Amino acid sequence: MGQLTGESLSDLLRKYRGRAGLTQAALAAKAGLSDQAISVLERGTRTRPRIDTVRAIIQVLGLDQSESDHFLAVARGKSLPAEPEPALGTNTAPTPWQLPPAVPDFTGRSAQIDTILDALRVTNGTPRTSVGLVAVTGMGGIGKTTLAVQAASRLVESYPDGHLYLNLRGYGPGRAISTADAVRQLLRSLGADQRLVPDDVDEAAGLLRSHLAGKRVLLVLDNAADVSHVTPLLPGSPGSAAIITSRGSLTNLPGARQVRLDGLSQSESVDLLSGIVGHARIAAEPAAADALASLAGRLPLAVRLIGARLAARPSWTIQHLVDLLADEDHKLDTLGSDETGVRANITSSVEFLRTSDRPLDREAAEALPLLSIPDGPDLLVAVAAAVLEVPARAATAILERLADVNLLESVAPERYRFHDLIRFYGRELAEEKLTTSDRTEALERLLRFYIGCAWQCQALTHPDNPRLALASVPLQTFPALSERRSALQWFDAEQRNLMERFAQLSRLFTGSALLPELALALFGEHETRRRWVEMQEMAQGAVEAAADLGLPLMAAWLQHDQAIPTVENGQLEAAVPQLSRALAMFQDASDLTGQSRCSSALSYVFASLSRVNEALELGEQSMKLSEMLGDAVLEGVAHTALGVLYNQSGDFVRATSEFDRAIQLAESAGQWHSGFKRRLSASVSHLRVGRHDDVLGYLGDAFVPEFDDEAAWVERNHILALAHAAKGTYPKAQQHVEVGLHLAQQIGNARREGDLLFRLAELQAVQGDRSSAVASAEAAAGVLARISPPRAELAERLIDRLRSDHSFAYGSISYPRFAFRADESDPKGGGSAE
Repeated sequence: MGQLTGESLSDLLRKYRGRAGLTQAALAAKAGLSDQAISVLERGTRTRPRIDTVRAIIQVLGLDQSESDHFLAVARGKSLPAEPEPALGTNTAPTPWQLPPAVPDFTGRSAQIDTILDALRVTNGTPRTSVGLVAVTGMGGIGKTTLAVQAASRLVESYPDGHLYLNLRGYGPGRAISTADAVRQLLRSLGADQRLVPDDVDEAAGLLRSHLAGKRVLLVLDNAADVSHVTPLLPGSPGSAAIITSRGSLTNLPGARQVRLDGLSQSESVDLLSGIVGHARIAAEPAAADALASLAGRLPLAVRLIGARLAARPSWTIQHLVDLLADEDHKLDTLGSDETGVRANITSSVEFLRTSDRPLDREAAEALPLLSIPDGPDLLVAVAAAVLEVPARAATAILERLADVNLLESVAPERYRFHDLIRFYGRELAEEKLTTSDRTEALERLLRFYIGCAWQCQALTHPDNPRLALASVPLQTFPALSERRSALQWFDAEQRNLMERFAQLSRLFTGSALLPELALALFGEHETRRRWVEMQEMAQGAVEAAADLGLPLMAAWLQHDQAIPTVENGQLEAAVPQLSRALAMFQDASDLTGQSRCSSALSYVFASLSRVNEALELGEQSMKLSEMLGDAVLEGVAHTALGVLYNQSGDFVRATSEFDRAIQLAESAGQWHSGFKRRLSASVSHLRVGRHDDVLGYLGDAFVPEFDDEAAWVERNHILALAHAAKGTYPKAQQHVEVGLHLAQQIGNARREGDLLFRLAELQAVQGDRSSAVASAEAAAGVLARISPPRAELAERLIDRLRSDHSFAYGSISYPRFAFRADESDPKGGGSAE
């Protein structure tokens, strides 16, 4: 044994700190410690610091091996070990502590750190009974290395025989380190005589395992290409452990705890930025800092790069850098242009695929630019297949391979997502490597795909709709669109993508017949799901485009459909010229079906405006046209329209007869969906004239339709709630509101969600639950503010009333009940009330 040192820890610390020319504060900052931690050590108040604290101080002070061993021995209160005789076949080598320094501003990732520590930490000095393995995966720049080093730095006491660190460069920069070279490098770090290392990789790997046997060493194998790259480097017996990082999937690494990294949260991104540029600058421009974190895609590498750029330019405002990043053409340039930048980071992943020996890898690299072109947050397998013009199975293989190397994220079965910065990179490649024609043709394939899907959905929701005859694009028939319910759910999930891509396609395909066809094809989904906002947005300009292209019937139907959102928004007077123009267009085209449909729709609107004579005239006209056509569906629509008119004129007997005839025509033909919607129309008409018991008769529990249509069930419960509320049976009304609200939220029907929240607030208030009523009214205002400001204002008035009045009367605020819509609740075109 060596001699005990005569100097105390405080003596050594003061001596080495003075030699390094550091103040206590400077040493603390560089070591990632508090000023107080250094102070108590130098005063001798604390003589047995944590081992990771000692390692950090040694590293900052730049002690050589002898000084480090001396300092560490004193910190542990032990004598210095005597020089051992060199073992045969080994070199004398220090205990390896090769980890890069852990960053002092490490932010977030507490759950992932806990997972790694739980998998690898040795407790009570008892080694684990198996080799500890953790695989950390994620896209380039996501912080895998930073996390691995941070976790490893907290495991010093669990692995006292050393920490090995090796960047395998699986995804660059430069060529990857071969497994053979990696084994030799690790053996050299452990003191093995390089002359005795076998050339054969398997034999060398066995020697590595022998050197690790009986020791507690932690290996950090960074930037591995795949499982085969690291398997020979892993310990073979309990005691040692390894953390492996890779952009590729390591799920087939046996026994490894998997840790997959996503971007930081928004608040964590801002916190990281604050740690780099200083709290004062963030506090001075909080909104700009928040925007900067978003523009960096919450990617740690990007946040660090822009933070460093700001820190080096103290005269810049944060907003200035936000403006630079907002320029999409130069966004990646702003995030670093050398090999440490974001572009270089992504390039290395793409090059890994492009230069691979595997054909699938090269196909994935080639597909990336095309796949990045469509707007929208997600990418479905079916969409990718259309864009790439390959079968779904081939598209799945390509998407999965991109996900394996974290160039895509798999967010759900058959649904993938680009990180914003990877999408920018992919679009750069598309601009560089694809012709304008290539890019345009890919988007046209996407447009045709959506049209085919929309026509298929309409064929399921409205199988006899005359619009279907106008389809020029073949119907799509993949499994999700094989039946009505799943088709509507598919469009529910795809709605945001569809609308963002419609905006993108509208800019590119102005003057194409495909755009108005998409608007027309989506009628079935829009009408069934009550997507009036989307219907109105898509209809803008579509009528004129179809007319200019010589498509008069398409133009006429689109003109008719423009009136649906108008009526839904309560703008009945504005709907009259819209429908009148549609009627004239159908007359010019000699289309009796369209004429009957428009006559029925106008009849509803005139009835709602109390223009009864005009309404009756158009109702009779619709009936005659339907009889001429011999069309039972249109005849049923006409009977429904006349029932509404007779109700309004006070002839309840004739109204009931007309409604019953309309319903009987549908239900006797097995058209339960049409029959149910006619019951809804009749019930709304009864509500208007106070026939509340008749509403319960048409829609009560005794009637159970034999079909699935969540939107129709929302309407049923809404109408029944209004009828019960009018009768004063408030608990029953509230039950129906709550059922309808749940369904509306399930299918994303924001308008009905807002309406039903308003009704719920009224019912809660009238039953004495004022606090719940206020909460429901506030929720209604929040939902309606996005889609119907006039109704949102009514919700705000209700909130004021609930907060001020001691008593509350149901219906004291006049809120729209149901507008008579000029839409089609019947498959072939029946106007109805909601």
